[in-house]
Amino acid sequence: MKIKPLSDRVLIQPNPAEEKTAGGLFIPDTAKEKPLAGKVVAVGPGTSEVKMEVKAGDQVLYGKYAGTEVNVDGNDYLIMRQSDILAII
Repeated sequence: MKIKPLSDRVLIQPNPAEEKTAGGLFIPDTAKEKPLAGKVVAVGPGTSEVKMEVKAGDQVLYGKYAGTEVNVDGNDYLIMRQSDILAII
C-alpha cells in the first residue's frame, strides 16, 4: 500500500458490516449500517500539538459519520483525524 497519512490523520480499514441478525435473518446491503469499528492500517506522524496515541494494528471505535471514504487497490478505507477516534478496543 502506498498511502501515508499526513499530520494527525489515521488510515482505517472498517470491519465488515453484519450480514445477518442475531435471529438469523439476512440483512440487505441497503439496510446495513456503517460499521463503527475498524483496524488502523497507517498513522501519520502527528503535529507539535497532537501526539499520536494510536498505532498500526489497533482496533478502534469511531463516530458514525467520521472520516473520508477512499478506495485503494479495490479495498475500502477511511481517512480521519485521530480526534474522530472514540476508543481503542
